[in-house]
Amino acid sequence: MVGSRHEPAGGLDNAKEFSRALAQAGFVVTSGMAEGVDAAAHAAVLDAGAPTVAVVGTGTDIAYPHSHRALAARIRAGGAIVSEFLPGTQARREHFPARNRLIAGLALGTLVIEAAERSGALITARLAGDAGREVFAVPGSIHNPLARGCHRLIRQGAALVEDAREVIAALAPVAAELADALRTRLADAGPAMPARAQAGAPD
Repeated sequence: MVGSRHEPAGGLDNAKEFSRALAQAGFVVTSGMAEGVDAAAHAAVLDAGAPTVAVVGTGTDIAYPHSHRALAARIRAGGAIVSEFLPGTQARREHFPARNRLIAGLALGTLVIEAAERSGALITARLAGDAGREVFAVPGSIHNPLARGCHRLIRQGAALVEDAREVIAALAPVAAELADALRTRLADAGPAMPARAQAGAPD
């Protein structure tokens, strides 16, 4: 889930509502721990007692923005923080498109809650579409500049969604297929060899 860093109430309410519903349906919500929609999504999932994944453009030990230290601690305790940058790496502008690539790659689908016409959220959506993932967008008022990016995505073929159940219905078959494939691979691999046996230790 991605969206604007600005914080109009409607966008944050949508982020929270969609995130809670997706978490309750068993999906793990992934976002970028940025201000606005990202932070609202992570917090709503954690409040629902479910795990969430934050992909960051810094080292995993760095909270960015710094005001999200408490949120980062909650995510570490109830989910995961993911980064391709070494610990101690500070935020740099060029890191965030790379972070967006990971968000798109980790997810079955990308949901854009709110986005201006030039937005990092649109980069994530484009990367998701290029990778063959589902892209969803929530429409807004024609007078809201933060809805124009979503409207552009819809014109380009993203699914218009007004309710989390529409996202769940689209992604549930894909998730079930992947789960079945994983169960088959695990069954074919057989039981894991005990660590003592692997090391040649006597019983």
